[in-house]
Amino acid sequence: MITDIIAKLPMRQKELTSDFYKKLGFTVFGNEFDHYLMLQKDDLQLHFFEFKNLVPDENYGQIYIRTTSIENLYNSFIENKVPIHSNGNLAEKPWGQKEFSILDPDNNLITFGETLN
Repeated sequence: MITDIIAKLPMRQKELTSDFYKKLGFTVFGNEFDHYLMLQKDDLQLHFFEFKNLVPDENYGQIYIRTTSIENLYNSFIENKVPIHSNGNLAEKPWGQKEFSILDPDNNLITFGETLN
């Protein structure tokens, strides 16, 4: 039986990645490892592996996170000065989702979506 899926994304600097995701409400959990970072928010975990030679403009890492109360989440990011992707402002999509996107410091695209009723 499959119970979870955990995204593993590249990062160049553990502290930079940790600081960015803390602004999104994530906390560090689990064991501390030199070249690996584990973060959690609610029931969601994200893991990051160190990739010091990552060229952000060549990184195509991306995840899609389903959420509820997307407008509250979006507004909290705005209040915390989290930059919204230039093509990813909060909008209703033709595929029945309300979405917005951000880029983390390593150019991982993080899209948040809520199903429209």
